[in-house]
Amino acid sequence: MRFTLIALVACAATLSGCIGGGLSQAELRPNQFAPAPAKAGVVTGIEGGGLVNGTLGTSLSRLQRRLAMEAEYRALESTPPGQDVSWRDAASGRAGMVRAAQPYRVGSQDCRQYTHTIEVDGTDRQARGTACRNVDGSWTLLG
Repeated sequence: MRFTLIALVACAATLSGCIGGGLSQAELRPNQFAPAPAKAGVVTGIEGGGLVNGTLGTSLSRLQRRLAMEAEYRALESTPPGQDVSWRDAASGRAGMVRAAQPYRVGSQDCRQYTHTIEVDGTDRQARGTACRNVDGSWTLLG
């Protein structure tokens, strides 16, 4: 009985070391601390329209801006650092790519720097910015 108890405690301690290590500051995922949206159907995105809403997206159609915004959101929300999130408008051939850096914490918010590159008439245009995640799951582009 005593041996079984000791073996059980040793096994639990070993497993807790695997589980209880936690994430270091460098491994934080942007959505790790945010609560789930309060209501079904809550639309999340980038407040203010993201990088593509500035001068980067002036030559894009409404559809292309939507595709670009969705790519920015996916890159910020759930894509590993340095991995590209691409978008393409098949009708026009216009395309872009978003790459987010390692997330970091500022106070109680998760933030990420990111770069959005779009191809317009064979020329790459690029913008860089930083966004922080809000409690409701949306992101705010920092000015």
